[in-house]
This record gives sequence, C-alpha cells and structure tokens, in this order.
Amino acid sequence: MHFVHINHGTCSRSVSLDINNGIVSNVEFDGGCPGNTKAIGKLVEGMSASEIYSRLHGNTCGRKPTSCGDQLAEAVQQAQQQENEKTAV
Repeated sequence: MHFVHINHGTCSRSVSLDINNGIVSNVEFDGGCPGNTKAIGKLVEGMSASEIYSRLHGNTCGRKPTSCGDQLAEAVQQAQQQENEKTAV
C-alpha cells in the first residue's frame, strides 16, 4: 500500500512510503536536507513499521519539537493503522 504523510514542523513538506504486511520500503521525503532524508530512507528500507516508530518517534531537530525522522515515525504509524483497517475488512 502506498502512503503519503504531510509533515508538520519540518523543512520537508511530506514523506511517502510503501507498506506491505507491516514492512516499509521506498521512503522518499519531499524537501528537507537531501543527504539526511535520503540516508533515513536507506536506513529504514525493509524495516518493520513498529521498529521505525520505536527508533525515531520523539527525535527532535535543534529547537524544533519534531524532525524528519519523527515525522516518518508518525507516517509509518498511520500507514500501519490504515493497512490493518484494510485487511480487517
């Protein structure tokens, strides 16, 4: 399932990803620091949504209360919830 999350409080505008059976792939940020956002996508490739959430949730960027990683954590949590709802039907 493809999922797009609109980011809040970060330089990146959004993050898109694919999730299949709780496994995340093809993470791409729109905007943000290109080196960092590409690296995040490569590091989480093939990781479970729950593992990504536990590692990145609450990560901040400077004085900001969130970060691109934190927004990815929110995105995978929402994507996992939607995937679960679709399979429950």
